[in-house]
Amino acid sequence: MSRFLAALVAATLVAGTALAQGAAAPAVHPGTRLSFAPAVGGAQFQRSVGIQQGRNITYSYFYSINRMQLSISIFDGGRRIPSGSDHPMVISQFSNEIAQVEQQAKFVGQGNVERPSVPSTCTYGGVSFRCIVYSAKDDSDRLFGKMLLTGFRDSFVRIRIDWSQKAGQSAAEADRALQSFVPALMR
Repeated sequence: MSRFLAALVAATLVAGTALAQGAAAPAVHPGTRLSFAPAVGGAQFQRSVGIQQGRNITYSYFYSINRMQLSISIFDGGRRIPSGSDHPMVISQFSNEIAQVEQQAKFVGQGNVERPSVPSTCTYGGVSFRCIVYSAKDDSDRLFGKMLLTGFRDSFVRIRIDWSQKAGQSAAEADRALQSFVPALMR
């Protein structure tokens, strides 16, 4: 993993753990009943964390696949989240998630995140997500990420895959990884 990508992942964890102490997340998420096994759709489990902020708990699970990093976060913000990707609550949360990615990039010294002005809709294994591909450049590499968000069993499910141009990875390779991983996870 590149220095920039490692710093971005660390910034994500620091932002949450600064607000509350984190502990390992359960192997089966209690609300969505999604199971986070040691291997899912070709991806290998790395770690998990549960972060409580007031009454809200965010569970995050981290996997790797072909030198790409996958992160899955499940949260509800203290309310019931409608299923699917086109509800106003999901659209609003997606905008918040994009803003957080840009803040995290600035935190690790990269202020120029490039992304399309309008997100799209992606479907993996019959589940529809709001999605966007973005990139940022550090001193020696262009780093990419694809973020997915949907409402699923009363919670938000955010999936993000990060990859590096320098490592020879591509958007097509990331999409193949998501095509294997997401249906295996969200069955």
